Amino acid sequence: MSTTDRSELEAEITVARAQLAATVDELAARLSPKALAAEARSTTKQAANDAGAFLTGNGLPVGPASRARNAKVLLGAVAGVVVIVALVIVKRR
Repeated sequence: MSTTDRSELEAEITVARAQLAATVDELAARLSPKALAAEARSTTKQAANDAGAFLTGNGLPVGPASRARNAKVLLGAVAGVVVIVALVIVKRR
């Protein structure tokens, strides 16, 4: 192997290592508990806003399907809690 070939190979390895390190850093940032909690908080707030809009007669969002699904899940969970509370109240009487 010539010196030029070796130098080119070492340069390619250096670039590949830097790219790999950047990718690992990006994945670590995306998967950090703090980032995941922030994403969950944002999604929950959006679902609450969408559910509120639905309850005030504005319908479900027409954007990404996940927004409508999240609003429906939130509305279903609230309805489930209401039913459970009603059953507990009826049972105690």
